[in-house]
Amino acid sequence: MVPFKTCTYDCIYCQLGRTTNKTIELDEYVPVDGVLAELGDKLTEEPRPDFIGLAGSGEPTLHARLADIVAGVKALTDVPVAVLTNGSLLWRPEVRAGLAQADLAMPSLDAGTPSSFARVNRPHADITFKQMVDGLLKFSHAFKGKIWLEVFILAGITDHREEVERIAAIVDKMRIDRVQLNTVARPPAEASAFTVAADDLEKLRGMFSCPCEIIAETRQSQPALSSGSENTEDRIVALLGRRPCTIDGIATGLGLRPNEVLKYLEGLCARGTILTERRGDAVFYEGAHESEEVVADLKRKRETKDLL
Repeated sequence: MVPFKTCTYDCIYCQLGRTTNKTIELDEYVPVDGVLAELGDKLTEEPRPDFIGLAGSGEPTLHARLADIVAGVKALTDVPVAVLTNGSLLWRPEVRAGLAQADLAMPSLDAGTPSSFARVNRPHADITFKQMVDGLLKFSHAFKGKIWLEVFILAGITDHREEVERIAAIVDKMRIDRVQLNTVARPPAEASAFTVAADDLEKLRGMFSCPCEIIAETRQSQPALSSGSENTEDRIVALLGRRPCTIDGIATGLGLRPNEVLKYLEGLCARGTILTERRGDAVFYEGAHESEEVVADLKRKRETKDLL
């Protein structure tokens, strides 16, 4: 929907790194016809998706023709449309109108005060905490579809009772279907973004009066990749065996999209095949062993699995 890291926020927990284009300017960042053409091709493949998700490596509501994309998707398929948004622009009527025909909206609320909002989300200078909250409230009471609100909790910053009570008080004023609690599971943009333990998230869950679930990822919950993904995984391992790279560097080097790279990195990190290292503001991924040994081991395991 938008170019890599074009966003209204620069969240300290973002797994894609620092925002490189912080903006509130709406524009047709990618051609609508191109988006719909790619989707049409994808819909010919199996399996049938549960949702068509409008998201990306930035803030999708910055796309000026969001309403046209939603309408175009609905003309292609009866699969419901979900929009993942940080909710920062919902105070703008044109943004709310762009989302109006979606089936599911998934906005975020990561803070209960202006100070924690500034610290966690690092918003564009023209977005205030009051604007953001007012936008969430207006949108929630006008939107006809379902709303799942993500609340991202950070240890030592927003995990204390008073902060969560303030977030819950805002949620009580909204019309939503569920709250989804999340925390850091991937290397964040800043080293100060720490994970909240599962037991602590469970305690915080009880502070919300509406249905609330924990969606934080664990190593055990990482999705398995299909057999058709093996070659891409091998290419990533081989590249990282030669030199450390960021997500953007891997994507550029292999001709992939950053979000696509991320799904492979999650599994490789979980298995200990690759490691992460922070260098200043950037997170680098590198091979845990010499690339040839790792690739050969991966192939041996797959061949054994095929025989079994």
